[in-house]
Amino acid sequence: MPRKVRIFLSGLRFALRHDRSVALQMIISVIVLAISFGLREWLDFVFILVVTGYMLIIEIFNSAIEALCDYVQPEHDPRIGAIKDVAAAAVGISVLIWVGALLFEVIRIVTLLQGN
Repeated sequence: MPRKVRIFLSGLRFALRHDRSVALQMIISVIVLAISFGLREWLDFVFILVVTGYMLIIEIFNSAIEALCDYVQPEHDPRIGAIKDVAAAAVGISVLIWVGALLFEVIRIVTLLQGN
């Protein structure tokens, strides 16, 4: 396996272990993606794929920032706390966008299925 793939998988495993919400978000996204794929709603599939990727990127950056902060300053420090809070705010925004997109898609799929 190429080195870059091993690094990617290692980082993904760290994020999944470090924050269980990442795993839950991935599972929910895979379900909605599978439904969109099965219904051959390609634009919706790509839309959910993009917003999920965006959300996961922010989650993984947050995990990296938290790990770095904990490494640099293991004791409580209000400056480190502020850095972690800003990173968590970025996650919150990305999750709100992701949830909104998923809700929009689920409502659209339900409406589509009821019309058939």
